[in-house]
Amino acid sequence: METKLAKRDLTEGVVWKKLLVFFLPIAAGTCIQQLYNAVDGLIVGRFVGTVALAAVGGSSAQIINLLIGFFVAITSGASVVIAQVYGAGRTRDVQLAAGNAIAVFALLGLVLMTFGLIASPAMLRLLRTPEDTLAQSALYLRIYFIGVPFVLVLNMESNMLRSVGDSFSPFLFMVVGCVTNIVLDAVFVILLRWGVAGVAVATVIAQVLNMALLTLKLMRTREDYRLSFRELKLKGVYLSNMLRLGIPAGLQSSMYAVSNMIIQVGVNSLGTVVVASWAMTSKTDGIYWAVSNALGAAITSFVGQNLGAGRQDRVKDCVKQGMILSAGITVAISGLIMLLAMPLLHILTTDQAVIDTTYEMMTYFVPYYITWTLIEVLSAVLRGSGDAVRPVVIIGLGICLFRIVWIVTLFQIVHTLPVLCLCYVASWVVTGVAMLIYYRKGTWMKNSRILLEH
Repeated sequence: METKLAKRDLTEGVVWKKLLVFFLPIAAGTCIQQLYNAVDGLIVGRFVGTVALAAVGGSSAQIINLLIGFFVAITSGASVVIAQVYGAGRTRDVQLAAGNAIAVFALLGLVLMTFGLIASPAMLRLLRTPEDTLAQSALYLRIYFIGVPFVLVLNMESNMLRSVGDSFSPFLFMVVGCVTNIVLDAVFVILLRWGVAGVAVATVIAQVLNMALLTLKLMRTREDYRLSFRELKLKGVYLSNMLRLGIPAGLQSSMYAVSNMIIQVGVNSLGTVVVASWAMTSKTDGIYWAVSNALGAAITSFVGQNLGAGRQDRVKDCVKQGMILSAGITVAISGLIMLLAMPLLHILTTDQAVIDTTYEMMTYFVPYYITWTLIEVLSAVLRGSGDAVRPVVIIGLGICLFRIVWIVTLFQIVHTLPVLCLCYVASWVVTGVAMLIYYRKGTWMKNSRILLEH
C-alpha cells in the first residue's frame, strides 16, 4: 500500500477544524474572484457604458456558463477520483489520473475554442440578444474563447491540488491572476480605450498566467503527485471513472445554463436596462454564490478522501457541521449584501434606472438564499461519494425544468420582473426538499467508493 502525505490528510483530526481550514483558502479565492468581477463591472459600466455592460454580462455570459461551465463541471469527476485514491493512499494512481485528466481537458479546450470562434454570432442571435449589444457581445465572446483551453486546464489543476488537500496554492495563484486582470483592464479599457475587447483580452492573459503558475507548481513539487509530461496521456480506466462522475456534473451545469438562457430570453424581452441590471446582480450578490460554491468544493474533497479511507463516520459529521457552517455563512452574507447594496451599486454605475432595477431584483433573491443551504451541502456530499446520476435528476427536475415551465407558462401570463425573479426562489425550495428526502433514504452510500484497477 502506498503512503499518503499526512500533512494534507483530511481523514484525521477534528472534522470541523479540518473542514474550516481547508475551506477558508477556497472561499478567500472565490471572494477575490468576485472582487475582480465587481471591479470589472465598475470599469465597464463607468468607462464604456450600459450597452457594453449588457454585452459582457448578458447573453454572452449565459453562453459561457453553458459551454465552458459544462466542461469545467466535468473536472469535478476527475477531482473525486483523485480525492478517493489519494485518501486510499494510492499516490501512483493520483499521478496517472491527474496526467490523464490534464491531457483530456487540454484537447477538449482546443475543440471548444474552435467551436466558439465560429458559432458565437449564431448563438447570440438564438438568445435574441438586443441588437444594440449584438456586435460587442460577439467580439467579447470570440476573444474569450481563445482562452478556453487555458481555463479548462487551470480548473483541472486547481481541482487536483484541492483533491490532495492543498487549497492554498490555487488561492494564491488566483489572487495573482485577478490582480493581473484588474491592472490589464485599467490599461486596455481606461487608457487604450479598447472597450469590451480590452476586457476580454485582459481576461485571457490573466487565465494564461494562472494556468502557467499552476503547471509550474505541479511540475516542481517534491510531493508524490508531481506532474510529468510522460503522464500526459489517455488511459481507459481513469478516463472512464472520471467521465462516469464528470459527465453528470457537466449535464447538471448545462441544465442550469439552459434554464438560465431561457430566462435570459425573458430578461432580454424586458429591455436593455433590465439586461444590464440582471448582469449587475452578479457583481453585487455574486459573493454569496462564490462562498457557497467554495464550501461545496471543500465538502466534496473532504468526503472523497474520507470515503476513500473508509471513514464513513467522518462523512456524517461533515454533513452536520457543513450544514451549520453553510447556514451561518448564508445569514451573515445575505444581511451584509442587503445592507451594502445601494452604496455599492452607486459605485458600480451612474445609471439610476439600472441601480433601482438591480436593487429591486436583489429583494426577490437575497433574503431567500437560506433555502439553498440544503442543496449546496447535500449535493456536495453526494458528489464526493461518487453518486453522480440521481442528484442530477433531482436538480434537473426541481430547478431546471421547473424554471423552464415557469417561464413558458406563468411568465407569459404575468409578464413582469417580479414573476421572472421569483421562479428562482420557488425552484430552490422544491429542489431542497427533494434532495433532503433522497439523502435521508441513504441509498447513495452504496456507490461510495471508486476503485481503479492497477
